[in-house]
Amino acid sequence: MTEQEIRQILEKQHRLFREGATLPVSFRLSQLQKLKDGIRRYEEKLDQALEADLGKSRMESYMCEIGLTLSELTWMQKHLRSLVREKRVATPLAQFAARSFRSPSPYGTVLIMSPWNYPVLLTLGPLIDAIAAGNTVVIKPSAYAEHTSAVLKEMLKECFPSEYVAVVTGGRAENKALLEQRFDKIFFTGGKTVGREVLRHAAEYLTPVTLELGGKSPCIVDKSAKIPLAAKRIVFGKYLNCGQTCVAPDYILCDRTVYAELILALQKEITAQFGEDPLKNPDYGKIINRKHYDRIMGLIDPDKVVCGGCGDGQSLRIAPTIMKNVTFSDTVMGEEIFGPVLPILTYDTLEEAINIVEEHPHPLALYLFSEDKGAQKKVLELCHFGGGCINDTIIHLATSAMPFGGVGESGMGGYHGKTGFETFSHFRSIVDKKTWMDLPIRYQRYSRMKERLLRVFLR
Repeated sequence: MTEQEIRQILEKQHRLFREGATLPVSFRLSQLQKLKDGIRRYEEKLDQALEADLGKSRMESYMCEIGLTLSELTWMQKHLRSLVREKRVATPLAQFAARSFRSPSPYGTVLIMSPWNYPVLLTLGPLIDAIAAGNTVVIKPSAYAEHTSAVLKEMLKECFPSEYVAVVTGGRAENKALLEQRFDKIFFTGGKTVGREVLRHAAEYLTPVTLELGGKSPCIVDKSAKIPLAAKRIVFGKYLNCGQTCVAPDYILCDRTVYAELILALQKEITAQFGEDPLKNPDYGKIINRKHYDRIMGLIDPDKVVCGGCGDGQSLRIAPTIMKNVTFSDTVMGEEIFGPVLPILTYDTLEEAINIVEEHPHPLALYLFSEDKGAQKKVLELCHFGGGCINDTIIHLATSAMPFGGVGESGMGGYHGKTGFETFSHFRSIVDKKTWMDLPIRYQRYSRMKERLLRVFLR
């Protein structure tokens, strides 16, 4: 799509928004229902596309993409009327007589840039929130997930006119053309490098931005943890989507006293969940493309592999891999892995583990496996991260009742449920001042009596 065509779409969307067409709650609810109906009609096509792009099984596609999207949709339909209401707040005595309230207002025309690893969930999730808030939307899905992007474009074109919701496909040229336009809000999910570019372009127009990034999310396992259960839940979270999950445990920090036990339990769980030869498991995913396959294989040190370490370049699959005796000087610890490779590091005291986490950029997620309430409290108090779990992995993002987002280098802002609605809304503070009386204190001419009264009101 050319820059001129993008400009024409934006002009139409600005016009539709200025006309107020997207504002009525009844309209928003009807559009959410159209989207829900569209997802159900296109579910089979989405399944096929996700399998082609990422090797996702039907079960995984529904559990981690389509089902979660429908869940967010249902939550928003149920709560939207409450979310759009004015919220009355207390009025200071000095402003008597008046009514004060906060009123949500949509930003206008918003840009949603989504990634390739969960191309349905991370495209439609923000779209749901943007529609609910009353915006018009331009969507730019990732070119890497080409099959899913094509189906999403077909589906959304069938559901909505382009002056309301438009999909722009393509690569870097289209990204550049979009970022050079003036939007009222930008929502980006992806890596830190592109995130910085998004922020730089947004600064040209002082456009508000939500960034959902990533980072090296640690998983701390202390000596009180139930090791077999911890291993089961870590293996699930780490190797889901072939490790290509922004909140997957990136590495384990394990108490040295349970290190050997944990490695054995993890190996056992990999076999239990993926079979003796995971590369032949039809339900195990694949790496998105050859570039990422080669990058991940380059992070594996054969001398430190205790499980896996092999790959199939033709099918772009890498076996679930565990590496031991890893330090921060190893290549695998130099970047976010974003693949099925799990390094294990050790610590001697919980304070040491906390210091390791805090010495590095704040991660998108943190996981702690511990039965020690004191340890749980200490980690939550002293570690800074976007979100996480105690005695589980990744499930914190699968709810509309809690916001999801990063902090520091792992992102800014959040979404899901109420927070998602607020992310795509500006809240106006309004005082409705009554006219049946008017206190004269604030007006010139001033006097000692007025000053004394003012001090009574403002203290």
